[in-house]
Amino acid sequence: MLTVDYDLLDVRPGMTVLDLGCGEGRHAFEAYRRGATVLAVDWGAQEVATTREWLGAIAAAGEAPAGSAAGAARADLRALPVPDGSVDRVIASEVLEHIPDDRTALAEIARVLRPGGRVAVTVPRYGPERVCWALSDAYHANEGGHIRIYRGDQLEERLATVGLQPTGRHHAHALHAPYWWLRCAVGVHRETRLTRAYHRLLVWDLTHRPWLTRTAERVLDPVLGKSLVVYAAKPAGRTGPAAGADRAEDGAAGLARA
Repeated sequence: MLTVDYDLLDVRPGMTVLDLGCGEGRHAFEAYRRGATVLAVDWGAQEVATTREWLGAIAAAGEAPAGSAAGAARADLRALPVPDGSVDRVIASEVLEHIPDDRTALAEIARVLRPGGRVAVTVPRYGPERVCWALSDAYHANEGGHIRIYRGDQLEERLATVGLQPTGRHHAHALHAPYWWLRCAVGVHRETRLTRAYHRLLVWDLTHRPWLTRTAERVLDPVLGKSLVVYAAKPAGRTGPAAGADRAEDGAAGLARA
């Protein structure tokens, strides 16, 4: 299930792509299949191990184009092991809401992007997320949970503060918002007949992509979309601070060996 629109982000073969807070790698996999050189980064050791395993399976199955490469590494998003200005595209999906010092993480994104590079940042949308918080403390108030809710203009302002120019936004996953409201209402750790049925619907939608649910989500995304996706670009000619230049090997070769 992808949150980022790869056509809007303009991911092309031969680009270097950094997937921050990769989880189990869903966005890294798509970039790899599109012919990019990908580094997936997460703080969780298990997440990195799972992503690395699946990247290997994609390569073994011949699903990655010739010339592409991919790896996964455990790292702190506030101090990325990537040289200044070495990455064409950055994806930070559903991760900033977990980081206390999100401004430093955003500054790191700006640092590693090449001039002219682009980033896609996704976070829980304000309205649906506020409902979840109102219904359940267990949904967010836990170790590693969500510590803030972004408004769209606030996220764009923080991107602009580190020198990244917002270029557009949209919402995604409208069908998931009611599911999480339901989970929060009955208890996020409790399964009921209704939550199981709704989950089966989401799995069916994910695996079969039927016309009915795909159309319904496109119509509902502007109103109920659970995720906010903001795109931004680093202006051509802008260079980042030199602080991270000695933290990793230079260029795409360093990414490929991660």
